[in-house]
Amino acid sequence: MAKAYWVAHVDVHDADTYDAYRAANAEPFAKYGARFVVRGGTQEVREGAAKKRTVVIEFKDLATAVACYESPEYQRAKEIRDPVSDGDLVIVEGYDPV
Repeated sequence: MAKAYWVAHVDVHDADTYDAYRAANAEPFAKYGARFVVRGGTQEVREGAAKKRTVVIEFKDLATAVACYESPEYQRAKEIRDPVSDGDLVIVEGYDPV
């Protein structure tokens, strides 16, 4: 079964409130077994355009990634994030060559 990923590109306008979002998302991420692969590290945009922050989070499968996003716990955290950031989020199934 292929893993799945949240791939997000985000511009943050209020770092203090965004820190509150990070604290709030810890509960659903723990509950759904999320693992950060990329969490806002240094990046170089080589083609097109990207927001300032890139985040990639790994889940055991697509159903789990979607369930985490749709969970009441994550939606509460998202309510904190939405007013202080602009972003794009894609939930994508990973490649499983088997």
